[in-house]
Amino acid sequence: MTPPHPAALTGESVFRIHWVLGTDRLLAVCHCGAQREFEDPVELWDWLLGHPEDHRPGPVPERAPASTPQPRHAAFA
Repeated sequence: MTPPHPAALTGESVFRIHWVLGTDRLLAVCHCGAQREFEDPVELWDWLLGHPEDHRPGPVPERAPASTPQPRHAAFA
């Protein structure tokens, strides 16, 4: 992961949530540097706000193979 922009907020109360492009998953980044992907935003916030519990490295979830998006209309194929 790239470091935050120099003008970005930092500190012990800053959390970041990134949308994982091409998926319906969210990447939570805690101020301590721990990261974890979620599908459910409620679980994401429980994890972030529950610091430091459960901020240990866990198993990396397997990702489904990316599918090629299909055009909406045959004219665009």
